[in-house]
Parts: sequence; structure tokens; C-alpha cells
Amino acid sequence: MNRRTFVRTLPALGVLAGTALGFAEDLQPIALLEPERDGGKSVLAALHQRRTIRDISDRPLPPQALSNLLWAAFGVNRRSGPFGQVGRTAASASNSQEIDLYVAMPQGVFLYEAAAHRLAPVVAGDLRGKAGGRGRGGGAAKAPLSLIFVADIAKYGQARLQEPGLRDADIQKAYYHVATGLIAGNVYLFAASQGLAAWFHNCNKAALTAELKLRGEQRVLFAQTVGYPARTA
Repeated sequence: MNRRTFVRTLPALGVLAGTALGFAEDLQPIALLEPERDGGKSVLAALHQRRTIRDISDRPLPPQALSNLLWAAFGVNRRSGPFGQVGRTAASASNSQEIDLYVAMPQGVFLYEAAAHRLAPVVAGDLRGKAGGRGRGGGAAKAPLSLIFVADIAKYGQARLQEPGLRDADIQKAYYHVATGLIAGNVYLFAASQGLAAWFHNCNKAALTAELKLRGEQRVLFAQTVGYPARTA
């Protein structure tokens, strides 16, 4: 898919701020561009520049930057990974891949489907404010997107390697918090390498659980807001 085709499938990314909450049918899936393999600062340079930046512009991310961000966070980096499943850019217990990334943007919330590298509609309307974060300039409510980390406990039962910890509630909690941290670290390094701002923070868990109509096995954990630093907007 080329950039022109992508733009036709994308209903004004970053433009529909203020849309009333509605049904996912009001949104179209977003087929992301092929993620780039080169570009940006080196890993060592990104580590030197990794930091939390809370003052984030409302400037939209270009389609390629959105694609690269989601792939870097928790995309598929090999088709033959542990235990006969695809491998991802962040590790998980028994390759259970228990963290789902929901992406809150002005026009609605989407679920990142890593295998297809696309965004599937979840709910129409602007939920960025409920993703939390109150930095200067409106914080997460005005930034182009926030990633919402959701643990799906049911995926532990689907893992092909069933080690005992996958059935222990306390160990599960440790596993999905570690997995979240690994993904968030990827986002921070990607942002530093690209000159973007990133901010990992708490969120309105109860409100998001209700708005996203999550199942009982799913847990809203944290959010991470990404965009351009306001000072360079």
C-alpha cells in the first residue's frame, strides 16, 4: 500500500477532535504503512537522550511515524519466534503477548493488530482526556495520541508453553507489569531516536474499562502519550 492509498483509508487523522462518542462502525480500519528499518539516531544516542517530555504539541504524527512507532512499541519483528508463534519487539512470559495496545486519537480509539500491522476500530470519539496525563498545554488531551496498555489475562491460558507461573495471579501481575515496562521502554527509545516526546503515566482505568467495553479478563494498566515536543511546534 502506498502513501496515497493509505491517506484515502484514513479519516482525517488528527483532525476530528471533539467527535462525540459513537460506535466503532463510524470508523474505518487504518492500514499502516510498512515500518521502516533504518533511520533515526543510534541506540546509544537514543539512550543518552531518553527522557520524559510532558509538554507535547497537538501537531499530528505523519502516517510513517505512526507506523514506525507502533511497530517499535510491540510489532512483529520475526515470523518464526518462540514456541512456534511470531516474535515481537518486546518480550513476554512464554511469548504469551498478553499486552494489547489501544491507541487513543482525536477521532476514536483503535486496537493495534500487530500481525496485520493495522489499527482496528474500537470506539468512535475522543477519549484522550481519559487516558490521563495533565502536562502543560493540555497534556494527553491535546497530544496526537496516547497508547493505552491493556493486559489480557486470558492470553496466559493460550500460551503454548504452560509454565506454572502463568496460572498464578500474583505472578501474572508481575509478568504483565514487566511486559508493559518493556514496551514503554521501546516507545521511549523510539521517541528519542526520532526527536519526539514521550510520557508514561497513569490513566482513568475505570472510565477506560467501561468506554472500551473490556472483558473481565482484561486490565487497563497505564498510558503513554507521544507527539512532538511543544517547544519545537
